Amino acid sequence: MELFTRRTALRGALAVAATPFAAGVASGVASADVGATAFVQKWAANPATAGLKAFVGIEDDRANSHPSATHIFAEQDQYRFVMHKSDRDGSDRQRQEVRAIQTGGTRHDMKKGETWRYTYQMYIPSSLKGTTSFTHIFQVKHSGVASPVVTMSLFRSGSAESVEMRLFGAGQAKLGSTPLSPLRNRWIDVAIEIKVADSGRLRFTLKDGATTVVDASRSGFDTWLGGDQAHPKWGIYRSLGDSAQLQDTYLLLRNMKAFRDE
Repeated sequence: MELFTRRTALRGALAVAATPFAAGVASGVASADVGATAFVQKWAANPATAGLKAFVGIEDDRANSHPSATHIFAEQDQYRFVMHKSDRDGSDRQRQEVRAIQTGGTRHDMKKGETWRYTYQMYIPSSLKGTTSFTHIFQVKHSGVASPVVTMSLFRSGSAESVEMRLFGAGQAKLGSTPLSPLRNRWIDVAIEIKVADSGRLRFTLKDGATTVVDASRSGFDTWLGGDQAHPKWGIYRSLGDSAQLQDTYLLLRNMKAFRDE
């Protein structure tokens, strides 16, 4: 029997086990607290009202590998990304992601030279493992360019798992690596500030309650890889290469906002 069927996944054991739901939504990173920089809010995703229309593209099983299931949900106060071990996006990887942001059908893309800040909360369960290959949970991409600009990923080295940024315009340099285990099964605040430019910059912050576990930045590397715009992606995008770590899993996101430096 399949673990998830279309739209009944909200009530399945995997979808609800050990995950907080609507009660007591934490405030998250609700403002653009960036010192003197004048950020203006451009987008806030309300799953209860906008639903998945807060995003330009919904990449839910785009290869049609599991047509009896839905994998991306807008719930009352959060977005849920479900990944089954059997799901496929090509022969060597899996993908359940949302792409780019919009309000009422109006896109909010990043243009060259602009600085944007994305804030949200994420919940990573024990079933979502770091891998020795790639397991991305956030990306910045350009349309028509194969390489991402930056990725937030879950990695494994031996038995040690970590969350870290990779900077593809700087040779996949690591930024802000921190152990994954203490951040599991709880809501973590995320802030990503990026200037998209030939000589750009990135600041990456993770908070566990009042404790800042990552506050890392780098400037002077290429964050503009081509095209006419850049955009964020969220969800689960992972290789099949480290199959021992793959199992049915999910990712939760909430309090999603975007700000632009005016």
